[in-house]
Amino acid sequence: MKIIPLQEGNYVVNSDKEFRLIDEFPLDSGLKMAIQPFLIVTQNDCILLDLGLGLKKNGKPLIHHLLESHGVAPEQITKMLISHFHKDHIEGIGSFEGDTFIQNFPQATIYLQSRELDFALSQQHPSYNLELLNQLQSFSNVVKLKEDKGQITDEIFYEVSGGHSPFHQVFWIRKNNEITFYGADDLPQEAYLKLHVAYKTDYDGKRAMESRKKWEQQAKEEHWKVLLYHDMKEPVLEF
Repeated sequence: MKIIPLQEGNYVVNSDKEFRLIDEFPLDSGLKMAIQPFLIVTQNDCILLDLGLGLKKNGKPLIHHLLESHGVAPEQITKMLISHFHKDHIEGIGSFEGDTFIQNFPQATIYLQSRELDFALSQQHPSYNLELLNQLQSFSNVVKLKEDKGQITDEIFYEVSGGHSPFHQVFWIRKNNEITFYGADDLPQEAYLKLHVAYKTDYDGKRAMESRKKWEQQAKEEHWKVLLYHDMKEPVLEF
């Protein structure tokens, strides 16, 4: 199993959920975080774990540039696993060209939590891009997961963690004795393991805190590799 962080950069995000590169706005106030989807390459699949901000570079999706810099063509992506629908995790799915929405990975299957999408579509909050999410509903390559936990393939497992958002989900990719865990925004940075805090920015901060304690113990016992979407220093922790 190969793990590749697709590092879009380090950002400051303000209360209006506007993301600005730290290097460009060093004096801006707000939360500081990395944005980095992950590419997982197994014998059977090329998997994207969340999709970033949907930025473009020279007229082409930044996520395409990042993949190609690692020798992976966008057409090779087979699966996309979506944790939740805050725009910094989903906007890399595609963009509008006029009135037409163009998917960045139309050949890949998108796995999302149906109840989380329903919740997101009911929100009027700058964390959500409702125009994009309404398009997502009509995609033919979407698989809507409806259970609290389950198995997508022999290698891919999911579970609704429900901390950061009501039906936020996390993923495990297991191959032989190797286990990779993606906690998305229920475990976005290494610091969340050092400070046992129920964050007010989460939908259910106490649930997220208790999940992190459980995952850390399991990670130590089973020697997981833990992927950190928002960590500016260590995208992958090995236990």
